[in-house]
Amino acid sequence: MAKKRKLSIQANNNGTTTTYTPILDAVDKLRRLNVTQQGIPLPTIVVVGDQSSGKSSVLESLAGISLPRGQGICTRVPLIMRLQHHPDPVPEFVLEFQKKSLKITESQISEAIDMATVEIAGSSKGISNVPLTLVVKKHGVPDLTMIDLPGITRVPVHDQPENIYEQISEIIMEHIKPEESIILNVLSATVDFPTCESIRMSRRVDTTGQRTLAVVTKSDRSPDGLLEKVTSVNIGLGYVCVRNRINDETYEEARIQETKLFETHHLLSMIDKSMVGIPVLANKLVQIQSVIISKCLPDIVTKINVRLNDLILELNKLPQNLTSIPEAMTAFTRIIGSLKETLQKILIRGELDDDLENKQMCCNARLAEMVDEFSKELDTNVNFSENFLVEEMRVLEEANGIQLPHFLPHYVFLYLLQRKVSSISDLPVSFVHKVCGYLESICVKVLIDHCGSYPQLISSMRKAAQIVMAKMKNKFLKRVVEMIEMEKNTGYTCDHDFIVSWNKLKSSNHDQLSQAMSNRSKTINIKGFGSVKVKHLFDVPTNVLDQAFDLKMRMTAYWNIVLKRMVDWLALQLRFMIQKVVNKDIEIEIVNEVMLHGGGIEKMLDEPPSVAKNRERLQKSIALLQESKEVIEQVMDDILIKADH
Repeated sequence: MAKKRKLSIQANNNGTTTTYTPILDAVDKLRRLNVTQQGIPLPTIVVVGDQSSGKSSVLESLAGISLPRGQGICTRVPLIMRLQHHPDPVPEFVLEFQKKSLKITESQISEAIDMATVEIAGSSKGISNVPLTLVVKKHGVPDLTMIDLPGITRVPVHDQPENIYEQISEIIMEHIKPEESIILNVLSATVDFPTCESIRMSRRVDTTGQRTLAVVTKSDRSPDGLLEKVTSVNIGLGYVCVRNRINDETYEEARIQETKLFETHHLLSMIDKSMVGIPVLANKLVQIQSVIISKCLPDIVTKINVRLNDLILELNKLPQNLTSIPEAMTAFTRIIGSLKETLQKILIRGELDDDLENKQMCCNARLAEMVDEFSKELDTNVNFSENFLVEEMRVLEEANGIQLPHFLPHYVFLYLLQRKVSSISDLPVSFVHKVCGYLESICVKVLIDHCGSYPQLISSMRKAAQIVMAKMKNKFLKRVVEMIEMEKNTGYTCDHDFIVSWNKLKSSNHDQLSQAMSNRSKTINIKGFGSVKVKHLFDVPTNVLDQAFDLKMRMTAYWNIVLKRMVDWLALQLRFMIQKVVNKDIEIEIVNEVMLHGGGIEKMLDEPPSVAKNRERLQKSIALLQESKEVIEQVMDDILIKADH
């Protein structure tokens, strides 16, 4: 980081210096460039005061000109007054507002300001925060720039809005809050200072008073106790008591009368001469302004650099402004590649997203949860009849025929299997709908994130993602239906655990059932089934009971195999389809949708209005700050070169 250069700017007693003037010119140029709108505060003398406190009279005395007068609020917009010492005896006056610059004569100042105010704030008594600038180049005036703000009033009159006080307060606080602002608080000698609204506002932003200078007007009207007033309320930069021009006095006559007043009045003459008179005020303001500018100028350059870097970074984040088909094609290919990489990361490789709080984007974990929930639903969907073996005996009875006894036809087992598979057939279908809905939402979100720079593509690419997911879901559902029919069609497994489990169920439960029949127990606990009723089995022939029992145990062992197989198959099928969609299908569908149905790659050449507007805003701000930086650095270099000589 470059070391800050320390400047020392001194003004002469008359407020002019060849070193100081270029600096003030530079700051004023920054103000005209509206650099404050970029968050860069400028060193400023802000004139505040209650309505009719004499603000305008003080400014008139400093500038030697006449400003608008009238009832109520005279200053309805911020008035930036730029005073410049002019060696030529012929003064120059320029009024700047609304990007206009008007050369006027001294006699036209009041009328011109009134007309400009009406153009900015309207013909009623309302106010506006849009400033106008009056440049006064006149021999003998101090080199000063001040901003005169509307006077504080609580009671609206005439056409003033009901919230006039709030509006004025907001404007004042905006201008006096920055640390770079010097507050010139104009107080009437006729009021109680501690209760003055402008003092209260100043203290809210400048608690120590180190940025506040008070000017006491109308000293000749209320001299009693003025000395005590200016010593009882502490103001960091002190007080200056003045006498403003009265009636038709010239400004030279007014200064003579002011000097006479503070030298001869039996009370006012007791006030220290360093605290009285317009010339003292002018000199104080020039010295204060030179100090604050010396202090702030290097910081302004630093703040401009920081803001400039932020804006350039923001501009670089905007999508490339595409101007040719090859550029658009490159950007489109990059979007698809980035989209696929993100989907592979979260859906295939299972890498964690940067934002773990967004659980929805931890896709592998969410998919695993859905598979687990599906498995639990299958297990809990099995309904056992309280009356043990009833269904099996009914099927055996209906399957009886002219055949050898004790031989169990395969279709009996298959019939029971088909009934059980049918009872849970809706669960795999629901699983497919649920998981595909989730995957579609993820794909669309990722797609929108990657297309955010080119919103003109979002509609086509969203449609492409929806088409791909619809195709995947239809294919998945078709395979699920086939899987269900397959389970219904054939009872088969090569899993040796089937025989082991079947034998274990028979051996652990058969003796209990036989004992219950002997003891005439109405209920027993069967492993894998819990408590069941067996009273209805007392009179069932043993061979039928044994066949039904064997069928029940065989189906129980095999059903566990079926459920596990369904879960495994669905999980594997899901992974397979996700990989196919991510690695191949989605790219093909996006290209097809954009190229054939979405208006082609040419759409990317049409920059969205919002992006174009943002780009233009950033480019203008960057150009403004770069110009501002050059202005400040040039004048700082000039000062340092002169200092070396």
